[in-house]
Amino acid sequence: MSYQTGVGQRTAVITGAASPRGIGYATAERFAQEGWAVALLDIDEAGARAAAARLAEQYEVPVLGAAVDVTDLDSVRASVQAIAASELPVVGALANIAGIASPVPFLDVDLALWHRVIDVNLTGTFLMSQAYLPQMIEGGYGRIVNMSSVSAQQGGGVFSKTPYSAAKAGILGLTRSLAREMAEHGITVNAVSPGVVDTDIRAGATDEENEARLAASVPLKRQATPQDIAALFVWLSSEDSSYITGGTHNINGGAYIA
Repeated sequence: MSYQTGVGQRTAVITGAASPRGIGYATAERFAQEGWAVALLDIDEAGARAAAARLAEQYEVPVLGAAVDVTDLDSVRASVQAIAASELPVVGALANIAGIASPVPFLDVDLALWHRVIDVNLTGTFLMSQAYLPQMIEGGYGRIVNMSSVSAQQGGGVFSKTPYSAAKAGILGLTRSLAREMAEHGITVNAVSPGVVDTDIRAGATDEENEARLAASVPLKRQATPQDIAALFVWLSSEDSSYITGGTHNINGGAYIA
């Protein structure tokens, strides 16, 4: 049964959606499967347009691919205008997925790297949420789902250290506070906190043996797929999740149980 009633009645906006093996694209595809109109945003405009074209070939829903630099206010506002100028319906969900990791040890982190990781992950979530909330309030329906990480809860990990952990922990605080503020409008705000996910973000950082070791360390004996994470994003954007807000939703195969 579809989470969404009717085809293309509301638009889901997904950042970081260009990579074919990424969580963002998997989430956009799942939204399309559930009958949402979809706006795929990414700093890689060509990649976002190509990703949108792939979805348009497979699903009979309105689709748009457009550029956004989530750290730049003008770019974020331009993405709002691009969607408004398209044939997509009112925005009902925002999946803040764009992010970057950093494996650099703390004593080697310079100020430029610190700002970059904080800006993409945390400031980007703030800017996108602030830009898209007004039409959710006006439209009477809104779901914001933010990408955090198990790194925020356990203090870093194999592929991410202090700046990333700090940014993702900040997202948890932002999520809780925004959930309280938006409750009066019936808008929910939640965070998704994955463990290790099999995507291209690691860019060959581990070999086959280490990949197997990572999988073996998880109680469910496998890494998450992008589709695993996408399913949670879409469910938290659905009408079925209307009484869930301010939560941190762990999805890590039992690797971290709070």
